[in-house]
Amino acid sequence: MPDKGLTIGDVAEAAGVGVETIRYYERRGLVTQPGRATGAYRRYGAAHVDRVRFIKRAQALGFSLEEVATLLELEDGTDRRSIRRIAGARLEETRRRIADLQRIERVLGHLVHDCEAHAKARRCPIIAAIAEAGPES
Repeated sequence: MPDKGLTIGDVAEAAGVGVETIRYYERRGLVTQPGRATGAYRRYGAAHVDRVRFIKRAQALGFSLEEVATLLELEDGTDRRSIRRIAGARLEETRRRIADLQRIERVLGHLVHDCEAHAKARRCPIIAAIAEAGPES
């Protein structure tokens, strides 16, 4: 039996995404949209599944769709300097976000402790700290 290709639903299921995600990637130019075959259905190949999986894995690592598009342009791996630059920038941003989250964790930990320690205080220390915080806190 000849391979008749995959429907968009087959690709979506195999890649673990919704059909609308694939359509969105097509509109963004991240995934090529195949021409219509007999019966007016578009038929996709295994390469489409691989590409969607690549996009999803890159997003899971924190890459934006713009960065993913650039990585896809570099996917032959020959321009490693550019690939390292993109991944390095993502790594630095991830480290900044982790530092911010650690700061938030410390502040919230202190606030919860203060709330417990000052249970009889007129005003909750958590509410007071939020209300008194400046716009850049």
